Amino acid sequence: MSRIRENIARVKETLLEGVTLIAVSKTKSPEEIMEAYAMGIRDFGENKVQEIEAKYDVLPKDIRWHLIGHLQTNKVRKVLGKTHLIQSLDRESLAVEINKRAEKMNLMVDTLIEVNIGEEEQKAGILLKDLPEFLELLRNLDRIHVRGLMAIIPQGSLEENRYYFRKMKEVFTDLKKNESERFTMEILSMGMSSDYEAAMLEGSTMVRVGTGIFGSRNY
Repeated sequence: MSRIRENIARVKETLLEGVTLIAVSKTKSPEEIMEAYAMGIRDFGENKVQEIEAKYDVLPKDIRWHLIGHLQTNKVRKVLGKTHLIQSLDRESLAVEINKRAEKMNLMVDTLIEVNIGEEEQKAGILLKDLPEFLELLRNLDRIHVRGLMAIIPQGSLEENRYYFRKMKEVFTDLKKNESERFTMEILSMGMSSDYEAAMLEGSTMVRVGTGIFGSRNY
């Protein structure tokens, strides 16, 4: 059994019930992705639009592509129709552009709101204090379906990580009280290779594992 297949088997053993595994395949080849595919993985995460475009054309069409990296507004039209879930909805201008493009293409776009839970200046994501205003804007964008939240937490100890995961779960639970047709809290995407097990214990329903499956990145 190859290293990738061994890693997937090991990760699957640790998954809690109801948690979706996203294999983060950025910089990885179609051949490596097909090894994961052969192990039953159908959800793959990419950081860059151009990688989704290139891989979409040559890989099986039942793959569900997740955009987990920063999305520039001028590249929105390139991913709509190809992505299963845009996990990095992080600002007003992006939401407006997605809605505009989706209207032209007659699509409904599934998204997660990226929350900057650690309030880190160098990271994308909506700050908690700005979330109510952002949600108000989204009410008027009828081509966007928010299906939950995503977070990339600050680097720290496992205990610090759990603090941020708990905080995200609180926000998620709070927002769940005000669900509507296009605003549902089904997915809480948090946890990566080094801390996904702690994230699951704190309520994550979707984990993003890259190096834990494919090994180090090919930059």
